[in-house]
Amino acid sequence: MRDYTRFYIDGQWVDPAEPRPLEVINPATEESCARISLGGEADVNRAVAAARRAFDSYAQSSREERVELLEACAAVYEKRFADIAAAISEEMGAPKGLAGGSQAFTGLGHLKEAAKVLRDYPFEEAIGEHRVVKEPIGVCGLITPWNWPVNQIACKVAPALAVGCTVVLKPSEVAPLSAWIFSEILDEAGVPPGVYNMVNGDGPGVGTFLAKHPGIDMMSFTGSTRAGTLVAQNAAPSVKRVTQELGGKSPNIILEDADFEKAVASGVEEMYQNTGQSCNAPSRMLVPRARLTEAEDIARRVTEGVVVGDPADDRTQVGPVVSKVQWDKIQGLIERGIEEGATLVCGGPGKPEGLARGYYVRPTVFSAVNNDMTIAREEIFGPVLAMIPYDTEAEAIRIANDTPYGLAAYVQSEDIEHARRVAAQIRAGNIHINNQWGGFAVPFGGYKQSGNGREWGAHGFTDFLEIKAIEGYGT
Repeated sequence: MRDYTRFYIDGQWVDPAEPRPLEVINPATEESCARISLGGEADVNRAVAAARRAFDSYAQSSREERVELLEACAAVYEKRFADIAAAISEEMGAPKGLAGGSQAFTGLGHLKEAAKVLRDYPFEEAIGEHRVVKEPIGVCGLITPWNWPVNQIACKVAPALAVGCTVVLKPSEVAPLSAWIFSEILDEAGVPPGVYNMVNGDGPGVGTFLAKHPGIDMMSFTGSTRAGTLVAQNAAPSVKRVTQELGGKSPNIILEDADFEKAVASGVEEMYQNTGQSCNAPSRMLVPRARLTEAEDIARRVTEGVVVGDPADDRTQVGPVVSKVQWDKIQGLIERGIEEGATLVCGGPGKPEGLARGYYVRPTVFSAVNNDMTIAREEIFGPVLAMIPYDTEAEAIRIANDTPYGLAAYVQSEDIEHARRVAAQIRAGNIHINNQWGGFAVPFGGYKQSGNGREWGAHGFTDFLEIKAIEGYGT
């Protein structure tokens, strides 16, 4: 069993001010795989003080020094890549192929992209005889989730360090193992003491004190919309900047001129990636009403071919959901879908056959869903797809936008101009035409209750910078 009960503060692994042990559960076995300690106000104060001491000198470091530091972090990360992948699989049940592919790969990608952007990033701009300068905002509190654990850590830490900020990270207490290894990586890479700090804990015990702390200049939060509003409320009295990447209920519009077999099948497969535990998952599939039966048949066939099982098995495509709490929530929403009259195409309540141990969910497809149903409104965060019929393209666009969220949307069409016209009418931060992914340089973030600010690439630098106008600077 891993013993990860210390925190990383001021360049050292330190004991918590008051030990509060917590068992980390492997969702595939329902057994403890590690022990951490939950931090408190005293630990937050210690970490913030270290970050404040480090800020003045680190903010004055050169672009070249920070590029070199990020490249060193990436080099050590590559050396520890297998360790990161194994931790992600263990802490959240990601199948081995996903953990060692997309999940671990994202952390390395963000470090490399930040170094690339930093080399030529314009920190100064001349406006006549005046100068506009972009400077690091200060000490940043970072709160990250369990579903893409190292991705969300790296896409915050990398740009913050790139522009000259210092940070205090609170990773999810549900999946904290990869965060520990990430901290070891930064330590080995030579990040100066106090520039990067990590304190484990829960929302009330650490997150609240970070958001309230007068020594924190900016909060970057990824998680549920409910928790995000609490962070903003706690941060408001000190008027610190708050950026949020929150929930989603993303529409996937299958247009009449799409390659129907390919579009429906890929939409179902995308929904099941990461066991449906992605904020940008295409959880609402909008299908022409006249072809709904055809879509159901495709979705059923794809779902029945999905391999659900042990994350360590090379054949596994869908692992367990992260916890008993999450499993119970998903089961309740599946039951609600049945109660509200949606057509159950496949899957349903309970665990898949032969998987009595572990938090496994049956991949589930509902059809004939009305957009007012609970399963069309609430973020389920599991392998559950809602198929919604539409009669006209205008209706499809209206349904797509009829949600409090606006993180992502998907448009499927063989006619690129047609897809572009529809994409232009969707109120969401990321639109995927024919399931294309933009890479690490393309900004990620949402409209409405999906949050504010943007992460990834050059756009991800913006939230960590202040803008100073120096008037009369001269030419």
